Amino acid sequence: MIVEDENCGVGSGEGGRWLRGFGSLIRRKQVDSVHVRRHGQLARKLSAVDLVGIGVGATIGAGVYILIGTVAREQAGPALVISLLIAGIAAGLSAFCYAELACRCPSAGSAYHYTYICIGEGVAWLVGWSLILEYTIGASAVARGITPNLALFFGGEDNLPSFLARHTLPGLEIVVDPCAAALILLVTLLLCLGIKESSTAQSIVTTVNVCVMLFIILGGGYLGFKSGWVGYELSTRYFPYGVNGMFTGSAIVFFSYIGFDSVTSTAEEVKNPQRDLPIGISIALTICCILYMLVAAVIVGLVPYYELNSDTPISSAFSSYGMQWAVYIITTGAVTALFASLLGSILPQPRVFMAMARDGLLPHFFSDIHKGTQIPLKSTIVTGVFAATLAFFMDVSQLAGMVSVGTLLAFTTVAVSVLIIRYVPPDEVPVLSSLLTSVDPLLRHSGGDIGEDGAISHVDPSSYCENSHLHDKSEALIGHPLIIKEVTKDEENEKARRKLASWTIALLCIGILIVTSAASADWCPRILRLTLCGMGGILLLCSIIVLACIKQDDNRHSFGHSGGFACPFVPFLPAACILINTYLLIDLGVGTWLRVSVWMLIGVLVYLFYGRSHSSLLHAIYVPSAYADEIHRSQAIHLA
Repeated sequence: MIVEDENCGVGSGEGGRWLRGFGSLIRRKQVDSVHVRRHGQLARKLSAVDLVGIGVGATIGAGVYILIGTVAREQAGPALVISLLIAGIAAGLSAFCYAELACRCPSAGSAYHYTYICIGEGVAWLVGWSLILEYTIGASAVARGITPNLALFFGGEDNLPSFLARHTLPGLEIVVDPCAAALILLVTLLLCLGIKESSTAQSIVTTVNVCVMLFIILGGGYLGFKSGWVGYELSTRYFPYGVNGMFTGSAIVFFSYIGFDSVTSTAEEVKNPQRDLPIGISIALTICCILYMLVAAVIVGLVPYYELNSDTPISSAFSSYGMQWAVYIITTGAVTALFASLLGSILPQPRVFMAMARDGLLPHFFSDIHKGTQIPLKSTIVTGVFAATLAFFMDVSQLAGMVSVGTLLAFTTVAVSVLIIRYVPPDEVPVLSSLLTSVDPLLRHSGGDIGEDGAISHVDPSSYCENSHLHDKSEALIGHPLIIKEVTKDEENEKARRKLASWTIALLCIGILIVTSAASADWCPRILRLTLCGMGGILLLCSIIVLACIKQDDNRHSFGHSGGFACPFVPFLPAACILINTYLLIDLGVGTWLRVSVWMLIGVLVYLFYGRSHSSLLHAIYVPSAYADEIHRSQAIHLA
């Protein structure tokens, strides 16, 4: 795909303007390298151990102390353990995709960064905008949840110090939470000290939380063996709500595994990203899955599932055995889990801001890196102040569902990006027209004519623009060729393979969308739902078969930074990941999507009136990778 310079004359009149506008949505940036790095570098101080601490801390929130009671009581029963295992496997599919892209593109921005490289600017903007919503509301909701847990140490919320207690503003009916705002500001201050300092604090808090969970497992296990595990001696056996209830429980507890993506947001700060990022992601997710399953197995074994307290399942389970004192240990675990989750929610946000500002989609203010701490200090402060203000004035619990949209959208686009890299990796890279002009005299001096060996010739950028609206690369090179070489049979076959793979990936996504939409449309007549599911299923199955049969692109091995982790079972694993996350996205409900639509509409307006016209790719010309490498080498010689 050749994407034109934004200033090139493509078409004329309204049609040309519409074509240029659409072109801005699909323009893709290059994997960050020594050629394109124009901004300050973040400090590379994180090891695999730090990444595990960040991943576990961001993933294990207070949900495990509450959610297991609700799901066991209403959906899964004792089969909650299997529900957690299925959800962990589903989350692991996304983790595999994240691990490959984090190794290939180890820069800040996480899913936004990968989407911009593989899919295009328009989708990347929506992903980044959704992540801003996710992290901000998530941090505010977590901070608001800490206050009632802290109050237990003071004997209730009425006994909290006045400067920490919640108050209702007279006449406005707004409940302010000074404690939540103070905690967010405290975490922001911690993050401003540096990435190593904040990761160390995260590891300490996470260690305390894990120790509490181990106490629950060991102490509960002792009580269970002593009492005979009464929760498992039921006439309903292991599946009181059937297999469907078990899978319903899996869909709910899946969100307990969200958080490992925070690890990839620090990719630019990892000492050895190709080695440490896959280790950090995999170990963190494995630890979380094992701890979740063991805690659930103990709690549903101590108390029959129908007697579990929905609000405090673990504390009430221990209290039923006369261990009321355990509530203070469990509350300590809940508070530390919330604090670690809060830190994990605020940590990625400034790095997403920074990545978007580097690309020109947000003001450059957000991309400034402090010379001392080597972190995006201004972005961190803005993030903390905004989240603290939101937590202080608003009860964001009703908006909590919106958090899931950003995560699931990111998971989906990351899986699609893996398919694109494997089958149709970008074979052209953006080069600024000014750079092309600056090295032009050097290219002419070195021998402007193109020889049989495919050396690079002098080319006028404007003449390239005149032909850049043509989608057929060979046609674009007729008048003023960048590289003269005979089109061989192998090249024609490769072009046909890429075209087939592109259409197949698109049809795969369409098939998944049809299947998941039909499956979630309870209001739709049964016959219509079955028909749509059948059509979408056939399209999905045929697309997977075609992708499995055609050869993956040879350039996938050299795309980005080589030598890292490779996602296994392609295309089956990414396809399953897209299917699961798309279903969960559609199943969030109409109310959630209406609220998200307002935020997305604001994002579209920001992009149209600022991001599109300030993008760093605004004046970029897309050229074949080999030619781009020669341009950069020529520039290096010129500067030397």
